[in-house]
Amino acid sequence: MTSTADPFLPAPPSLVGRRGARRVDWPLVRHGAEMLLAMALGMAVLGTVRAMAGLAPGFAEHPGGSYALMATDMAVPMAAWMRIRGHAWTPTLEMSAAMYVPVVLVPLVWAGALSTMAFMVLAHTLMVVAMVAVLCRTIDGRTQELTCRPTPH
Repeated sequence: MTSTADPFLPAPPSLVGRRGARRVDWPLVRHGAEMLLAMALGMAVLGTVRAMAGLAPGFAEHPGGSYALMATDMAVPMAAWMRIRGHAWTPTLEMSAAMYVPVVLVPLVWAGALSTMAFMVLAHTLMVVAMVAVLCRTIDGRTQELTCRPTPH
């Protein structure tokens, strides 16, 4: 058995149901839903407060700054909820940092290679990919099971 999960290997018995189909890891699904809710609420609440205070830069004029502020609006409540749910600081900060990875695309907007709307679509896609990459670091090498257990402090 390899030390990392291989999608081409058969699923371990703990993930296989009666008919050979993979079982759903409901704690992981619940965790994902909680994180999405925290991020959406952060964008709605913090973004609205920032806009009402006149601190929201125009997206067309400042796509990088707008994205970084939106990522912060999502990361703050997500990190807070991760800590409430018992996650250690390291995975919490890693997941938060993954949300800022798309900032590397901003020079393509400045150079005219990406429109601001294409940037926003690619940025959110890349953000999800980066977050899944961080999440996949929790794959248990012995069972090849993707877990969503809080890490020790």
